[in-house]
Amino acid sequence: MATETIEISIGGMTCASCAARIERKLNKLDGVEASVNYATEKARVTFPGELTPADLVKVVEDTGYTAELPAPPASDAVQVEEADPTRSLRQRLITSVVLSVPVIALAMIPALQFTYWQWLSLALAGPVVTWGAWPFHKAAWTNLRHGAATMDTLISVGVGAAFLWSLYALFLGTAGTPGMTHGFSLTIERMSGAGNIYLEVAAGVTTFILAGRYFEARSKRRAGAALKALLELGAKDVAVLRDGREVRIPTGDLRVGDEFVVRPGEKIATDGVIEEGTSAVDASMLTGESVPVEVGVGDAVVGATVNAGGRLVVRATRVGSDTQLAQMARLVEEAQSGKAEVQRLADRVSAVFVPIVIALAVGTLGFWLGTGNGVGAAFTAAVAVLIIACPCALGLATPTALLVGTGRGAQLGILIKGPEVLESTRRVDTVVLDKTGTVTTGQMSLVSVHTDEDEEEVLRLAGALEHASEHPIAKAIARGAAERVGDLPAVEEFQNLEGLGVQGVVGEHAVLVGRERLLAEWSVHLDSTLAEAKKAAEEQGRTAVIVAWDGKARGVLVVADTVKPTSKEAIQGLRTLGLRPVLLTGDNEAAAKAVAAEVGIDEVIAEVLPADKVDVVKRLQDEGRVVAMVGDGVNDAAALAQADLGLAMGTGTDVAIEASDLTLVRGDLRAAVDAIRLSRRTLATIKGNLFWAFAYNVAALPLAALGLLNPMIAGAAMAFSSVFVVSNSLRLRGFRSVSS
Repeated sequence: MATETIEISIGGMTCASCAARIERKLNKLDGVEASVNYATEKARVTFPGELTPADLVKVVEDTGYTAELPAPPASDAVQVEEADPTRSLRQRLITSVVLSVPVIALAMIPALQFTYWQWLSLALAGPVVTWGAWPFHKAAWTNLRHGAATMDTLISVGVGAAFLWSLYALFLGTAGTPGMTHGFSLTIERMSGAGNIYLEVAAGVTTFILAGRYFEARSKRRAGAALKALLELGAKDVAVLRDGREVRIPTGDLRVGDEFVVRPGEKIATDGVIEEGTSAVDASMLTGESVPVEVGVGDAVVGATVNAGGRLVVRATRVGSDTQLAQMARLVEEAQSGKAEVQRLADRVSAVFVPIVIALAVGTLGFWLGTGNGVGAAFTAAVAVLIIACPCALGLATPTALLVGTGRGAQLGILIKGPEVLESTRRVDTVVLDKTGTVTTGQMSLVSVHTDEDEEEVLRLAGALEHASEHPIAKAIARGAAERVGDLPAVEEFQNLEGLGVQGVVGEHAVLVGRERLLAEWSVHLDSTLAEAKKAAEEQGRTAVIVAWDGKARGVLVVADTVKPTSKEAIQGLRTLGLRPVLLTGDNEAAAKAVAAEVGIDEVIAEVLPADKVDVVKRLQDEGRVVAMVGDGVNDAAALAQADLGLAMGTGTDVAIEASDLTLVRGDLRAAVDAIRLSRRTLATIKGNLFWAFAYNVAALPLAALGLLNPMIAGAAMAFSSVFVVSNSLRLRGFRSVSS
């Protein structure tokens, strides 16, 4: 059955149980899978073809919340400034603080209690309890109409009960008599409550909870800022070549195949291939890699990176939502809207928590009244139970840590595809590393020259001949020779001999470069020194290329796929995390062992066909190991999907990236260490948040039920727990890369 997935923006959610209710309602529809995220205020819904997005919106609205389908992307000209969702909260908070402070001061300090102080308190507390707490009352009423209860129900009932009791005491009891005084202490002690008014509780709790909600909303905006910043990295306009002239157009109007100009210091508008010019490109915004990368004609470049050198003409290959930047942003957003296993538990708890708390508050009230302790004491204990129980922090524990963790990862070039990935990083004990392109550069380089002749002359003649060939080994020799001796001479009578090598005339010399078989055809043989050098290179799994001219073998050039300079440090970092590295490659065993020895890996699995990489991962899993796989090629995709945790190098293929759980945008293996460290840190933060959100409720509820907790302290502590959870999550913004 064909399905679609959309994201719906939801308004009116105030706590985790709101999100849980919407999720339950959506999931009751046939074939619908919904995940509602309280922190991002979005629902990610997969639904079958017979339903429409409008049907989903109606379900959310019938549940008592607002819902909006994603708007089509607006052009820069018509983009409207996004309304600040914290503005209304800020206004209510400031007003409530100004009015509540005198109410609390009058209640706490008997010396300030003049003859009619209680009536002034009522005048000041009234606007706080009605207008200031209006969002809580409105949400509680909406939920009541739909036969549900949320954290707002607890707050509204608690604040309303304290205020109504005070009205009763003032107008029908003895609290309104002139000269009435009562003491107040923020201590854990049993209170009788007889003749007391609770205006300071009603106003104080409202103010504390508004403060918690305000800082929570502000922090949620800051936590999601990394994604917004990622989306805003791209260039806004671009100079396109039209009939040889440069025309500036908005980036959104670019089409695949368009050629555009990038001057020094400008951002590259979209993903493309260089048609003209050479330069250095600073990709640090996307990859976290601080050193600019040298690029030239034929090299691929990524949108939003900065041209640090010369003028480039680039042909667009991917535009709009297909670009690497857009894909990164989409991955980050998908990760933020998912749920970790620990969060699903929290959602189930919060869904049944409110009815239990209301029952507990009623039970507390009944118990205190039944034991003859007076209405005031019973009422105080019941209100404290209602207020202390609100686990608002529970709904924030996972989403805020995920928002900050995935956002920080994106800044460092690490894309975490979903919260389930975090659970995997904790259990992993073995990391399988593909050799080519992951541990090594994946590019052949000239590593050594063995000769009894002048080394520069050997390189000059061999480099000149190989420069005319397209073979990867020939390119490596030509590049290495040019770096060491400078300009290479011209070649005449060049001939490419398939599978053997090349021959031609350079200056006055007839030159041969290739295998020993090629030289044998010309009756040229190696002397013992060169034969020994060739044998030693091949034993290390390297390629030995022989150079001869004028009927004599003159040198052996050794070519190999070189190890990335940071790989050894990365392997050490993986060991420090308690992981066992395994090198996996299709290369011969000698080459694999040479690379493994260079970087410090003990376990090597070599000569593996691409199709057999999955079997290697399965075998390790059958041995009881929890396996992470790091790879970059098409042939790694199946193994990445099979592994418990797949990490794709972002320099690799789209197929590998799609199959992985984590994408490392830069080609540095140290990013794998960072990814696992950040994932583990994020998971630890989530667990820490959940512990404090639960522990604080569990510890405080008995105190409240026993009448040992003033409702004011309960309100302050509840607000503090939310702020604590968000602040704890924001600490992830300080996560540092091992390479920094």
